Amino acid sequence: MVAKYLKISADLTEQIQQKKYHVGDFLPSEPILAKKYCVSRETIRRALDELMSAGLIQKLQGKGSVVLDVTRIAFPISNIATFNELNVQEQMHATTKVLSLMDADLPLNISNKLSLTSTSSTYVKRLRFSKHEPIVVDEDYILKQYVPSISINQAQGSLYSYFEKELGLNIDYATKEITVEAADNKIVNELQLKDTNLVVVVRSLTYLKDTSFFQYTISRHRPDKFMFVDFARRKTKHGGIVL
Repeated sequence: MVAKYLKISADLTEQIQQKKYHVGDFLPSEPILAKKYCVSRETIRRALDELMSAGLIQKLQGKGSVVLDVTRIAFPISNIATFNELNVQEQMHATTKVLSLMDADLPLNISNKLSLTSTSSTYVKRLRFSKHEPIVVDEDYILKQYVPSISINQAQGSLYSYFEKELGLNIDYATKEITVEAADNKIVNELQLKDTNLVVVVRSLTYLKDTSFFQYTISRHRPDKFMFVDFARRKTKHGGIVL
């Protein structure tokens, strides 16, 4: 069951994308939104936080939430969001095609970096589409120690739903490295790149609650379809702003 704040954020996202609220417009106030959706103001705040994390709005103290100029899919880098969750958030009308599903060892550079003794994994390569247009190539290595098997149907759907709901894995955090790289011909063809061979590559090491590493992901994004957003706060010193 999708949480209320996620449904509200998805609804507001759709309204922004359909130009009910234009760039520079202010969203209705928290009390008005709370009354409209019959929820608490705290739920509305969480929904608005989702929009801000996605780069759709900016909260201005004493004024409200203003709609930002966003023409690309907003990819959050400060949390772990699955493609299916991003699909709901961004109203992408997304589909997935499984290109490869097989047993494989974790890449040597990763197993050496993490000093792993068990490297047996399942390799999944998937091509992601938005409105029938290819936008991402995802490659995942999932350790068999934690996920013994993955079916084609599970790979076609939400792997994290399978991991968390069926296997009971407690996925907690990830480290991410973002680079811009030249793609090989295979990736160029898969993503149907035309004017460039550059892609945005996100490499993620994902860990469970007990700090056990279990997944390595390489995601190659079309640079014309995404923007990467984060929420940053200025550090303070002794309770005050560092000048």
